[in-house]
Amino acid sequence: MALILCLETATTNCSVGIAKDGELLILKEDNSKNYSHAEKLHVFIKEAMLKAGVTANELDAVAVSKGPGSYTGLRIGVSSAKGLCYSLGIPLISVPTLDLLAYKLKGEKGLIVSMLDARRMEVYSAVYDSDINQLRDTEAQILEPSSFNIYLEKSKVHFIGNGVAKFEDICTHQNAVFHKEQYPSAKEMAAIAEYKYQKSDIEDVAYFEPYYLKDFIAG
Repeated sequence: MALILCLETATTNCSVGIAKDGELLILKEDNSKNYSHAEKLHVFIKEAMLKAGVTANELDAVAVSKGPGSYTGLRIGVSSAKGLCYSLGIPLISVPTLDLLAYKLKGEKGLIVSMLDARRMEVYSAVYDSDINQLRDTEAQILEPSSFNIYLEKSKVHFIGNGVAKFEDICTHQNAVFHKEQYPSAKEMAAIAEYKYQKSDIEDVAYFEPYYLKDFIAG
């Protein structure tokens, strides 16, 4: 059982959570549609810890969204997490960003496709079953009307994330369900981080880098 600070900065949503034993105690987040994480993240961390009534020295670990996502957002989140882990001497836990989106729909009948906008008609995506077992590797892909037909022909498919709207515009399959304008959040990180902590599934603080998946994209 652990007290974990959770940081999510892979998209425009700057999200901070305090979790204890896998349960979220406090959530502080703001999605202003622009990347102001550099100004907000440390303020949110302080406010979240104050509201939770905990100090940094009480933390057992820091969990951070590892990507894919915004290059700038990921750098800010990971740098902050690593700095805290260094100074406090506690473990660093990384959580795939697309897993956080999928967890919002855990238990839904059918498959789940997490989808983050990667500019133009490109998205970062991954495919999961209803228990959030990943069925296909994370990819950066250019969307076409038939992009997910292999799954849509077999079952209902839930598409979730800020990249969903562009696929809805070109996909007319009756088995497609669209959950638009959903963003990864520290809220879904609590249970995943606790599980990883108990399994000692932690990162090397010195060498850990975000999972960018593709070359630099400003923003």
